[in-house]
Amino acid sequence: METGILLESGTNELEILEFRVGENFYGINVAKIREILSYQTPTPIPNSDPRIEGIFMPREDIISIIDLCEVMHLAKKETTDGDMFIVTNFNRLHTAFHVHGVAGIHRVSWADIIKPDSTINSSPGEGMATGIVRIDGKLIIILDFEQIVAKINPETGLKSSDVEHMVGRARNDSPILVAEDSPLLSKMILNCLQQAGYANVTVTNNGQECWDQLREYQVSGLLDKRVSCVITDIEMPQMDGHRLTKLIKDSPHFHHIPVVIFSSLVNEEMRRKGEQLGADVQLSKPEIGSLVEALDDLVGIKEEEA
Repeated sequence: METGILLESGTNELEILEFRVGENFYGINVAKIREILSYQTPTPIPNSDPRIEGIFMPREDIISIIDLCEVMHLAKKETTDGDMFIVTNFNRLHTAFHVHGVAGIHRVSWADIIKPDSTINSSPGEGMATGIVRIDGKLIIILDFEQIVAKINPETGLKSSDVEHMVGRARNDSPILVAEDSPLLSKMILNCLQQAGYANVTVTNNGQECWDQLREYQVSGLLDKRVSCVITDIEMPQMDGHRLTKLIKDSPHFHHIPVVIFSSLVNEEMRRKGEQLGADVQLSKPEIGSLVEALDDLVGIKEEEA
């Protein structure tokens, strides 16, 4: 099955694959999908996490299979007839998700995606919904696949240990503006940057909020005093990171500001898109240590001699 039409960069659109688990319908950003395969009986792994159904090897790679039924505590089907594997590629990992069928691909705007509130995601980092969108009169919950994988294998997420050796560096007041919709990741990024000496970090919840903040600084004449670099995720409701990068780099007021794309979606295709839009640096989300090093280069900070 084809995974959609390549979208132009910076249009603030995405393609959602609608799929079914049990009687419920969910969504995943097509940009995360490597391929969709018919179900095949996996090889079980002894003493593995119960959410890991097993492994299979469609070609040269051994891929772990996560059973979304088990993840979401839904009733199991009696047979696997019609079941599918959605094979994903994010955070430099290939992972397959066992679903009960796919319904189709929809092109939507990030502006139409609603961020779940606390009634849906009861506490930061615990919910599985990253967004909700209405498609053909039906509410589709976009699952947080990074969070699902990180709960099973925490090593796939940000690791503050990557910057522990930077603790004690000289304080740096270069103003950094961050666009990140995940409260958990926002907090982790903020903490890691502060550990590395960056003491003047402002976090916004999505690309639209970041863009509004930039324009507010520009109108007040304080832009260069308030922002020396922008760090942005790609997947965000209201405005995504590619659209934000395009707006910054196409503007005579903002194009001089370095933009770092820091996302789980920095694969080969996404890297080409980011380059076309003018991103200065693109890093995959586990690389928090590399993010600090990129900031050091972009804002001209050198560690003091010991």
